[in-house]
Amino acid sequence: MKVLTVIGARPQFIKAAPVSRELRKYDEEILVHTGQHYDRNMSDIFFEELSIPKPDYNLEVGSGNHGWQTGQMLIKIEEVILKEHPDALLVYGDTNSTLAGALAAGKLHIPVIHVEAGLRSFNMKMPEEQNRILTDHISSLLFCPTETAVHNLKNEGISQGVYHIGDVMFDAVLQNINAAAQKYNMNSILSRLNVIGELGRNRINIEKITPKQYYLATIHRAENTYGYEKLKTILKAFELLDLPVIMPVHPRTRKIVEDNVGRRFNNIFFVEPVSYLEMLYMTQNARKVITDSGGLQKEAFFLGTACVTLRDQTEWVETLTDNWNVLSKIDHNEIVSIVIKEKRINVNNAAHKFFGQGNAAKKAVEIIRQIKPEGRRAAI
Repeated sequence: MKVLTVIGARPQFIKAAPVSRELRKYDEEILVHTGQHYDRNMSDIFFEELSIPKPDYNLEVGSGNHGWQTGQMLIKIEEVILKEHPDALLVYGDTNSTLAGALAAGKLHIPVIHVEAGLRSFNMKMPEEQNRILTDHISSLLFCPTETAVHNLKNEGISQGVYHIGDVMFDAVLQNINAAAQKYNMNSILSRLNVIGELGRNRINIEKITPKQYYLATIHRAENTYGYEKLKTILKAFELLDLPVIMPVHPRTRKIVEDNVGRRFNNIFFVEPVSYLEMLYMTQNARKVITDSGGLQKEAFFLGTACVTLRDQTEWVETLTDNWNVLSKIDHNEIVSIVIKEKRINVNNAAHKFFGQGNAAKKAVEIIRQIKPEGRRAAI
């Protein structure tokens, strides 16, 4: 069986690693990288650390408006499908790469396999929500990370080809957290972080930070970065926190900050994107994570680090258990209050209850090999 896998963004590299490793034991995989994330720190280094095979195709689409980017991917993925004639096409998550891959395959009557199906934020203003809904309604096999995801699909009339397998991202964390601890310590990571000096404090200060004495933050979603007002409010809150904030900066976020801010920050260390293993270690050793990323919400939950999510809703409702993850509106007083008020020190042990036993990739491949999906489940 020949499976064509489409990936393009950091979270997809992480999800693909355990599945690709398992799939290649039995079948042929053609790996297509759309180039949605193309910076070395957000792309190449993930392939190296996670031992993902070099892509057979790199489409090098890059950044752009949603329509242009998705359209370019659709055109180029279709060309690869017509050349390779795969038996199925595999996509992950909810990015433009996901939707483009699913559309290209669906229109050519190639079965679509969606890993991380059934997630819903119920906010149709989010591009990710549109992408995941459309992809689910095209797919022949839908691999759900949680029971909530299965329930969401059932509510939309999707029940055939649906399997609850657990979360492949949980697989990846369990497989890599020990490697991160063996490779890094706090001093080695802090000394290697590439501080963006023109935006914040200097390296001498950052190297004095110790475990559990910093917050780790990432902000990248369109709802928080298109236009500067929301991002300005978030950064104002970070400046008022009781501990320093280490913030790996997405290239788009960095440009917005540089274009709109005329001053340096005192409590925020803006740093270049870090590798997957470095991010795992920093997440595990942070006092709290502050983010709008779905993937980082989960990784914090898996590692027992409390999280504050700067969104009105989350597709990962399981992480809200016992307030391990707390949602915050974009208001600087509310952000500061929520981040500071709860001091969790006990390790969270709920991950297995919701996200499986760390064998989701194995389950997915077993089902793919048994079912051998044919045709599309439904047309849009």
